[in-house]
Amino acid sequence: MKQLILTALTLIISFSGLAQEQKVQRFTLEEAMAYALENNYKAINAQKDIIDAQKQKWETIAGGLPQIDGALSYQNQLKQPISLIPAEFFGGEPGTFAPIIFGQAQTANATATLKQQIFDGSYIVGVQASKAFISYSANNKEKTDLEVRKAVVEAYGNVLLAKESVAIFEKNREALNKNLYETKKIYENGLGDEESVDQLQITLSSVENQLRNGQRLEKLTLQMLNLVMGLDITTPTVLKEDLDNLTQKEIDLRLLDQELTMENNVDYKLAYNLNEQRFFELKLTKSKALPTLNAFINYGSTAFSQNFDFFNRDQQWFDSSILGFDLSIPIFSSFKRNATTSRAKIALDKAKIQLEEAKENIRLQFENAKSEYLFSIEQYDTSKNNLALAERIEQKNQIKFFEGLASSFELRQAQTQLYTAQQEYLQSMVGVINNKTELETIINN
Repeated sequence: MKQLILTALTLIISFSGLAQEQKVQRFTLEEAMAYALENNYKAINAQKDIIDAQKQKWETIAGGLPQIDGALSYQNQLKQPISLIPAEFFGGEPGTFAPIIFGQAQTANATATLKQQIFDGSYIVGVQASKAFISYSANNKEKTDLEVRKAVVEAYGNVLLAKESVAIFEKNREALNKNLYETKKIYENGLGDEESVDQLQITLSSVENQLRNGQRLEKLTLQMLNLVMGLDITTPTVLKEDLDNLTQKEIDLRLLDQELTMENNVDYKLAYNLNEQRFFELKLTKSKALPTLNAFINYGSTAFSQNFDFFNRDQQWFDSSILGFDLSIPIFSSFKRNATTSRAKIALDKAKIQLEEAKENIRLQFENAKSEYLFSIEQYDTSKNNLALAERIEQKNQIKFFEGLASSFELRQAQTQLYTAQQEYLQSMVGVINNKTELETIINN
C-alpha cells in the first residue's frame, strides 16, 4: 500500500512538472512588447544600471559627509627591548651602565577618528556630475527599451511571415500534386508528353524543398521571439494576430504628418548627455587648481599591563585626543594642470560638434524613415494587386495547359511568377510593420 501511494505521488509530481513545462504563452504584438520590456535580458540590466547610478550618486555625496573610523590595537612584546642608563643614577660606579626595561610588555589601544571635508572643488563637481550620470542611465534605459520594442516587432513579424509562408507552400504543393496527378493520367492515356510531367515534377520538388525550409524557419523565428521576450526558447508560444490584420492596423498615414521634436529623440538625449559629461570633466580639471581643506578630531585610550588583564575593572586607561586641520594648496605642476584643462576644453568642443552632427543625422533619419514607411505602404498595395493578377494568370495558364493551348514551360513560368508574387506580398506586409516601428522609434512620442 505504501509503495502504491509513493508511485501515485511520483506520477502526480511528474505530470505536474510536465504541465508546467508545456504551459502555452499567448501574445498579441502589444502584449509581447510589454512582456519583453519587463523580462528581456538587456532591459533588466538597463534598469539595474539606473539603480547603480543612483547608488553611485549617494556614494559621491557621502564622500563629503562626516566619516568615523574606529581602530583597536594590541601589542605583546615577547622580548622587551633593554636600554642602558648610567649606573650612578642607582648609586653605582660612575662611567658604568645598568640595563633597564622601560614600560610593560602588553599594550592595548582604542581610537575613534571623526573626519570632515570642509572644502574640495572636485567634490562639488562630482555631486553635480552624478546627477548627469543618472540622466544618462535613464536615457540609456529608454534607448534599450526602444531597441527591445523594435526587436520584438521584427521577431513577431518574422514568425508570422514564416507561418504564412508555410501555409502558402502547403497550398501550392497541394495544387501541384493535383496538377501532376492529372498530367500523368493524360500522359498515360497518350494525350500528353513526358516533358509536361517532368516540368511539374521539377516545380513540385522546388516547392517541397521551400516548404521544409519554411517549417524549420518557423521554429527558429519562434525561438528568436522567445529569446527577445526573455522566455525560454523552447516555450510553446502562440501569436494571437495574423500577418494581414496586423498590417492593416500598422497602416497609419497620420504618422507621416507628425513633426520631429528633437528633444524627444533618444539619440539626441544621449549626445546631449555626452556634452554634459565633457562639461563636468572640464570643471573637474579646473577644480584641481583650488585648495582642499579637511578637519579631523581624534579620541583614544591606551592601557599598559604586564599580563593580559585589560578587561579588569581595576585596569587603568589613559585618554588622549587630537583636533587638527589639513590644508593642501596646489602651487606649481610644471603646467600639467594647464595641459589637462586644455585637453578637457578640446573634448568639450568636440562633443558640441558631435551634438550638431547628431541633430542633422536624426533629421535625415526622420525623413528617410517617413519615405521608407510610405514606400512600404505603396509597395504593399502594389504587391497585393500583383498577387491577384499573378493568381489569375496562373489559373488561365492551367486551363490553357489542360486544354492543350499552352505548353508546360508557359505554365511553369506562370507558377514561378505566382510564387514570387506571394513572397513579395508577404515581405511587403512585414515591411509596413517594421518601417512603422522605425519611424515611431525616431519620433519617440
